[in-house]
Formats: sequence, structure tokens, C-alpha cells
Amino acid sequence: MRLQGPARRITIFIGESDRYHHKPLYAEIVHRAHQRGLAGASVFRGIEGFGAASRIHTSRLLSLSEDLPVAIIIDDTAERIDAFLDEAADLVTGGLVIVDDVDVHTYAGGDAGTGSAAGTGSAAGTGSAAGTSSAAGGGNDGPADAPGGGTSP
Repeated sequence: MRLQGPARRITIFIGESDRYHHKPLYAEIVHRAHQRGLAGASVFRGIEGFGAASRIHTSRLLSLSEDLPVAIIIDDTAERIDAFLDEAADLVTGGLVIVDDVDVHTYAGGDAGTGSAAGTGSAAGTGSAAGTSSAAGGGNDGPADAPGGGTSP
């Protein structure tokens, strides 16, 4: 698949303990994106955040929280993302789903299984939320604002 130029990115903020049929919700979302043949999906685990209920979730020692923030980033053409958006949003019962128009500079795959394939970090944001990132509060708390971002491994 070739992806360059205008594209669209979905960023989904949920808690690591969120489930879909006894399976991690983030895994279900990534699996469905892969089944639909989307260009890329990555899951990032946050170290701290808070959401709509303003409850802090952190990985620090002596913390009571084990429900750390998770961000799932999926990108492809606008048409393919729009077709997947309702399905992804239906899975998220507590959290935040953001859609950004982006400009893909480089999207290159490596050899299968080597870990050298480019992930979703290759898309540079051009929409109103470009240059910002968030980490989700856990569970049904919803999202939280925290610095983040980066590229896929």
C-alpha cells in the first residue's frame, strides 16, 4: 500500500483495563483496523493521566491505579478512516475519539517480522489538534491531557 500526502488519523484515548468480550479493548480496535486493511495502527501506554471524572491514574510506586491511559492511533486515507470511524466509536463506551486531517510525508514498510516497518508516527498533523497529544484516564473516566507523541517502533 502506498500512502503519501493528505490522509486522516483517528486517535482513541481509553483505559488499559477497558474490555471488549473479555479481551483488551485496544487489541480489539487494532485487530479490526488490521482486518479492514487500514494503513497502520499503534497503541501507546501512558504513564499518567486523568479523564472526565478527574481521577488521576499513574504508574508511580504506591499508586492505587492499575488502569493506565492508552492511546490508539490509526491512519489511512480520509475515505477509509471515515468508513472505519463509526465502528471504532461504537466500541468506545468511555474515552475520547479524535479525528485529524494529516499529511503523510513517509510511509515505508520493511521486511515482515523485522520491526523495521514504519508505523503511524509517520503522519504529521495539519488539523486543529496538530502538534498536541493526550493520554487517557482509565476506564470510564474518559480522556486526559498530557504531553506525549512520538513514533512507532
